Amino acid sequence: MNLRPCLFALALLLPLPVLADDARADIQKVVDTFQTSLKAHDAKTLGSLFVADSKGWYTALGEASLVKVRKEHPGKDVPRYKPGSWQEFTDFVGKAKGPIEERFHNVRIQTDGAIGTVYFDFDFLMDGKVQNHGAETWQMLRTDDGWKIVAMLYSSNF
Repeated sequence: MNLRPCLFALALLLPLPVLADDARADIQKVVDTFQTSLKAHDAKTLGSLFVADSKGWYTALGEASLVKVRKEHPGKDVPRYKPGSWQEFTDFVGKAKGPIEERFHNVRIQTDGAIGTVYFDFDFLMDGKVQNHGAETWQMLRTDDGWKIVAMLYSSNF
């Protein structure tokens, strides 16, 4: 039996874990840049992390927060979730007067080298105080300009 074809196929597969590790490291750089630019109120750098024409941005209220908001606004239609945009977020970051920070915990990155996901728990702080917390997920896409955030979905609990 000729083992050459099997050995050749195995040799082709060996670099795959290394490529996935490189992609994970590159995605981690996006995560780090997101946090750094947010803290620095650097809306331009923050905006550069997103696919320019991306429309995927949703906030979902956690159950206790939804009940609280509906109680505070009786008779109003308070949706469980609402759309937003990265442009609105970067505008907010650029105009914020006091310190802002988003702390990430339990960051998990998965990728096949072409697409990826980032999932983590977060605390969003303004002036050193937690304003909301929850879980957040990003859908990532490898572009010719590097990894970009295509969509963002997060829960908001306060």
